[in-house]
Amino acid sequence: MKVLGIGGSPRVNGNTDVILAAIISGAEEAGAETDLVHLRDYCITPCIGCEQCRKDLTCSRFLDGMHLLYPMVDEADALVLGSPTYNYNVTAEMKAFIDRLYPYYIFSDDRPRKYSSRLSDKSRIATVFAVCEQTDPSEKGFALEAMSRPLAALGYEVRDKFPVKGYFDRGSVRGDESVMKKAYEMGYRMGSGR
Repeated sequence: MKVLGIGGSPRVNGNTDVILAAIISGAEEAGAETDLVHLRDYCITPCIGCEQCRKDLTCSRFLDGMHLLYPMVDEADALVLGSPTYNYNVTAEMKAFIDRLYPYYIFSDDRPRKYSSRLSDKSRIATVFAVCEQTDPSEKGFALEAMSRPLAALGYEVRDKFPVKGYFDRGSVRGDESVMKKAYEMGYRMGSGR
């Protein structure tokens, strides 16, 4: 089992980093091979909708950090996406990453186009989580759906959607034993293929 963790936070050692590390630690403990990526370390140009990737099966418009990530996505049996909530949504880094997964779609030529995914070549699973400072459920926004719906469309079984509410200060979520335990357990289940 190969598990790839993708962190969408621009803030080093923030709550998203802490939770992602706990999930990946659980997956490793279960025996999975893991990789952990922070999108802030990659230059990913936003998709411009040129559609060239439909023909080339990869983004041939931009040669950037996404080309380092495509092979990792290809090889992973499981993805973990995590983002802080920015203006009710994911960060710009996470949005660019998700949009640049577009080359994995296969479209028909009729309108509206039907689509399938090259990533559905094997059973793939995913977990998503979003961190929000606010505790009111209406304030958490669309971050979980912004990550889980594209993954489901690409053929992933999204097993966990984990909202983490009430944290803003850098790394403060470390003090919440229940959140840390849940993150570790999600990773363990994922790493063991359950």
